[in-house]
Amino acid sequence: MATTNQIQETPGGAAVSEVIRAEEVHKYYDLGETRVHALRGVSVAIGRGEFVAIMGASGSGKSTFMNMLGCLDRPSAGRYLLEGMDVSQHDKKALALIRNQKIGFVFQGFNLLARTTALENTELPTLYTKIDKAEREKRAAEALAMVGLTERAQHFPSQMSGGQQQRVAIARALVNRPSILLADEPTGNLDSRTSVEIMEILQNLNDKGLTIVLVTHEHDIAQFAKRVLVFRDGKIRKDDRVMSRPRASEVLESLPTLED
Repeated sequence: MATTNQIQETPGGAAVSEVIRAEEVHKYYDLGETRVHALRGVSVAIGRGEFVAIMGASGSGKSTFMNMLGCLDRPSAGRYLLEGMDVSQHDKKALALIRNQKIGFVFQGFNLLARTTALENTELPTLYTKIDKAEREKRAAEALAMVGLTERAQHFPSQMSGGQQQRVAIARALVNRPSILLADEPTGNLDSRTSVEIMEILQNLNDKGLTIVLVTHEHDIAQFAKRVLVFRDGKIRKDDRVMSRPRASEVLESLPTLED
């Protein structure tokens, strides 16, 4: 499992093993008398150290697929293996434990507690673990350092920009040292320059070996990933490697600094 201290460089970003495998996954939702077939036999593997962007129109199945990857939902049929463990039939309690131990989540809306400092917000997921207070604070400080916010540790969300708040959200996702980071529209509420700054952080984390799956509707954001999956009508219609992938750090050099 990759950790904030133990993430190692992978030559050329090559994946060394599978973190995610979906095998003929179907998902049905019953809405009254209507049955919605949200996923229609999805099969895909994502290796350790990959950076995958997921795209698709509303109703394409991408959100349902992300919920399954995040153990927020279970497939109606087929198998989902996370680090080789079949979690398809786990109950809600077991899935909650897996989420806490193996998956970090980043959302569009930041979801920070307003009256809680950056350090305390980052520390929150560790409250559901058995580690002691000193270790919780140590991990939270390390995670904030990874996103460049050490000096903002005692600031409240209202004292930070949107980009800084999203950095705190990323630090919070890293604090339990997950195997995979799931980011759902993490740049959706941000301006163009700040969006690239967030992608620079994600690229740097991925360079150190963290597996990242990103949902976005923005083609320019998807190009910062290494691979793009396009969903349509509950199936993966495209699975392409990103050619001539831009480096966010280089893109930032060409973008103007925004002024208030």
